[in-house]
Amino acid sequence: MGRSQAAKAETHDRIVRIASERLRTHGLDGVSVADLMKEAGLTVGGFYKHFATREDLVAEAVAFGQGTWQARIAQAPSEAEKPKIGEMIDRYLSPAHRDTPAAGCLAAALVAEIARGGQQTRTSFTGGLTKSFDLLVERLQAAGNTGDDAALRAKAITVYSALIGAVGLARAVDDPALSEEIMASAAAQIKALAAP
Repeated sequence: MGRSQAAKAETHDRIVRIASERLRTHGLDGVSVADLMKEAGLTVGGFYKHFATREDLVAEAVAFGQGTWQARIAQAPSEAEKPKIGEMIDRYLSPAHRDTPAAGCLAAALVAEIARGGQQTRTSFTGGLTKSFDLLVERLQAAGNTGDDAALRAKAITVYSALIGAVGLARAVDDPALSEEIMASAAAQIKALAAP
C-alpha cells in the first residue's frame, strides 16, 4: 500500500473510531457529519472521500464498536490470560462501564435506536451480535459449561441479553443506590446462570 493509500486508510479508521464513540454517547441521530469531521480535523467535503453516505459510516462505526470486545480477548496471549466469564460479567456491570458509554458496549448504548435504524446498520449490528454470541459460547465452554451447541448458544443469548438490560437500567435511573443494586443483583444472577 502506498503512502497516500496508507494515510487515507488511517484517516478512514480514525473517522470510524470517533464516530463509534460519539454514536455511543449521543445516539444514532445525535452526531452530524459536520461535527464529526470537525472533531477529526477534516472538512465535510472530505467525508465523501471515505463514505458514500452517512449510513455507510454508521454501519462501519457499529461494526467497529461491536468488535472491541472480541479484539481484546483475541489479544490475550494464552487461554489462561483471557478473562473468565465471571470477570467479564463484573466488568460489564461495573460503574466504569455504566458511566462511560463512549468506551463501552455499543449494544447497551444503542440497541433500541438500532432497532429503528436503517437496514445497512441493522445488518452490521446483526453480524457483530452473532460474533458476540459466539464469543460468549466460547467463554462459557472455557468455564466448564457443556451441552449441545443449541443449549450453549441459548445460554449465551440469555447472558448477553441480561447484561444489556441491566446496564441499560443502571444508566437510566436517577438513584445511585438503585443503580448499584441493579448491577449487583443482575451480576449475581447472571453469574449463576453462566455457571456450569
